[in-house]
Amino acid sequence: MEKITRTNKIIFLTAASTLLVIACVFSFANYISDFYHPERLASPTSEQQEYLTEYLNQTYPSKRVNVLRGLPYSTVDAQLDVSAESAILVDTANGCILYEKNADEAIPPASITKLFVMYIVFQEVESGRISLDNVVPLPESSWAINLPSDASLMFLGQGQIVTLRELMQGLAIASGNDAAIAVATYVSGSVKNFVARMNEEVQKLGLKYTHFEEPSGYSEKNITTARELATFARVYINRYPQAIEEFHSLKEIEYPKKENLAPWMKNRGNSMAVKQWNTNVLLRSLEGCDGLKTGFIYESGFNIALTAKRNGVRYLSVTMRGPGRNSREGNQYRQKDGTTLMEWAFSSFSDYIPLEHIAPSYTVAVTGAEGKFVRLVPAWTNIISVPHIVGDTAADAAKQVRVEITRPNFIYGGTLAGENYGQITYSLGSVVLETVPLVADRTIERAGVWGRFWGIIASRFIKH
Repeated sequence: MEKITRTNKIIFLTAASTLLVIACVFSFANYISDFYHPERLASPTSEQQEYLTEYLNQTYPSKRVNVLRGLPYSTVDAQLDVSAESAILVDTANGCILYEKNADEAIPPASITKLFVMYIVFQEVESGRISLDNVVPLPESSWAINLPSDASLMFLGQGQIVTLRELMQGLAIASGNDAAIAVATYVSGSVKNFVARMNEEVQKLGLKYTHFEEPSGYSEKNITTARELATFARVYINRYPQAIEEFHSLKEIEYPKKENLAPWMKNRGNSMAVKQWNTNVLLRSLEGCDGLKTGFIYESGFNIALTAKRNGVRYLSVTMRGPGRNSREGNQYRQKDGTTLMEWAFSSFSDYIPLEHIAPSYTVAVTGAEGKFVRLVPAWTNIISVPHIVGDTAADAAKQVRVEITRPNFIYGGTLAGENYGQITYSLGSVVLETVPLVADRTIERAGVWGRFWGIIASRFIKH
């Protein structure tokens, strides 16, 4: 009887141990089986996406926010023959500064001020509060006859019928001070209120040295710097690219036509129309030039915010306090400086678009945690300005960029949204162009003791 009892105990213990092992094996198999199905990972929730965006904006402000920044690799400063006292040149795709000269000098923007007027109009149109096809009442203060004799004019007059779209053309092409007054009054009820709105927008954009006293640029009390003007202009054309095609690239304006005249002047037909060429002479001489705006008062010299696009690559330059004893000379210097900057930019750099060469995210296993997978996403995907250091052209150099992606086989113990768990390195020859962190797209909590135990074992079996 004692032998039977001992035998039964052995059998029982053996059976129990076997069942325990089977249960453990089954439990582990069930645990690890999920790691073979990364496609089951749900997309992040809107709350997770919002948190990640805010976190990354705060952690990498110079990469993700609308500010200008230096190139992410070392370069030799270009020695360019630029006559203007202040200048800056940037890649509009990423805000990288390619060249600068006294870019923080405080200078009146003159008629480049009108870009801020147009920016606010586009905001109002975007919000649905107004339409470019609205007919705008012309206050007496906007009639050309009531403005200084040396002011740039669209030639608005009493009783004229003019749409907001036509006024925008008058701002962009003829640089009409009368158009600026009409638009300001229409949008905000008065010029004073509109100027307050302009300065509010300046603060929102983080421009510390830019301030406006009136909307046309006639006053020398309007002030900015080449750097801040380029910062704004980049935001403007990236946010409202239609502004270039619909307004800034237009070479001429003819106004007022018969349909614009007051009823008592209709019989004069188009005889009163004044044809004016765009004040940006580079539209007619520089390949790819399609904007943006000129400005001149004696206190500022000859200014220009210039942009050109070739083969999908767009650069933006701002030159201020350009020399010239008269308009002819001033335009010659603006043309020389603008051509020098743009031709150098297009021959010295090209754009590389990361998202054409990498995946938008990389799924990685997470062991010992409440979730099985996380997506690692680039902390930013800015276009890279590639220097022309290999190949026959800058575009050839961009085609030779190498990408190296470093990410772990697994992450143990959970993740924190926005934390760095890998990196992407972009190189050209021996030059590292940029290194971008790969960050977790969500937080995954650490598992309990049993989950962490299985996580340790599972980590040995997981590969990419």
